[in-house]
Amino acid sequence: MEATKTKLVEYRVKNGVAWLELTDPPANTYTHEMMRDLDDAILQARFDENVHVLVLRGAGDKFFCAGANINMLKAVNPTFKYYFCLHANETLNRLEHTPKLVIAALNGHTVGGGLEIAMAADLRIARRGAGKTGLPEVSLGVLPGTGGTQRLARLINKGTAIELMVAGETFDFERGQQIGIINQIWDAATTDEFMEKIQKYAESFCPPNRAAKAVGRIKRSVQSGIEVPFESALAIERELQQQLFQSEDAKEGLAAYVEKRKANFTAR
Repeated sequence: MEATKTKLVEYRVKNGVAWLELTDPPANTYTHEMMRDLDDAILQARFDENVHVLVLRGAGDKFFCAGANINMLKAVNPTFKYYFCLHANETLNRLEHTPKLVIAALNGHTVGGGLEIAMAADLRIARRGAGKTGLPEVSLGVLPGTGGTQRLARLINKGTAIELMVAGETFDFERGQQIGIINQIWDAATTDEFMEKIQKYAESFCPPNRAAKAVGRIKRSVQSGIEVPFESALAIERELQQQLFQSEDAKEGLAAYVEKRKANFTAR
């Protein structure tokens, strides 16, 4: 396993899976410095041809992320706050647009900006009983300003999203799954066990198990296509499909189907 330690985000790679760990205990709250480290880690994973899946997690057992660092927000002026939010938006957009599957492993409380980070991932998998989630920013007199108002409304529905944000309630992962925020909830005796399960799950989307390029282009087709008119979205889909038709994995997949054998994908 390779390991590179940045100041506030630990980056490591194992079997095609890049782990991006938010490390500011106890609550893993983010500052501009953490967002810059996260941005760097996302770009590192993008350019690494041996990385096929990204996993986000929080350090420790209690928090995925509790959102923006309130002490930092109290100390800076409105101009800094604006550019802090702008850069955070750009960072999460970069994560969302990266044509590799992104999994948020929710190992603890995932509230406020923590949920906003998780919503920029493609899949959200939570450890049962590990914490709560929600967007309680209204209790601070502000709105969820790291994409929360937009991603939540697109992830579930407009009415429920508004209701959750104006109430500012936090709730367990089971309710999050019921309303469509959480994809899966897994049982695990410890955080380490949970992360081992996440690693195996992430590896299932890597070669030779899955055509990683196809996984990434499916993600990109949905993320890019859902925001444009339908005909334009179909054009995006066709272009991405043409890229895949030219790949070695597509040839292997078709050959394996005809020959009635399991495909051996190489991400090429």
